[in-house]
Amino acid sequence: MHTRVLKPKYGPTLLVRPLRRGDVATVCAMFGRLGERSRRTRFHGPKPRLTDVELDRLAQVDADHHVLVAYVEGDPQAVAIARLVRDGSSAEIAFAVADEYQQRGIGSALAAELVTDARAAGITEITALVSSDNPAAVALLRRIAGALDIRREGPELSISVAIA
Repeated sequence: MHTRVLKPKYGPTLLVRPLRRGDVATVCAMFGRLGERSRRTRFHGPKPRLTDVELDRLAQVDADHHVLVAYVEGDPQAVAIARLVRDGSSAEIAFAVADEYQQRGIGSALAAELVTDARAAGITEITALVSSDNPAAVALLRRIAGALDIRREGPELSISVAIA
């Protein structure tokens, strides 16, 4: 994988790179940039901190775990992170954008790049478990992937979409 430059429609130019295997410092710093509401929607409930086990899992990079990190010029810390966890020809996607950078197209640009990587890896379906009170995530998935199959699973929405 290589470093890429992306220009979101409304936001700043992004420098996007793959997360290095075991880079818990970047994961931890990104988590620190999420407010309480962002953490709750990303982790489906209150999440004041990540355990060491959770940090290790989120920093896992291998053939089935692909993670992209986005930076903007002038900000040394990551502003967004998106991960793809493969299960055969399907993969679950998850993403987070630092609170001060939300609503600038960064999440859409990073998630679209992740879907492009998924297609190149032969993945034909992406899935996501989204909090039902997070319409922005549903809209983002709709923008990058088109028609969604949405099912309720308790307070969450289980979303799947063909990307082939």
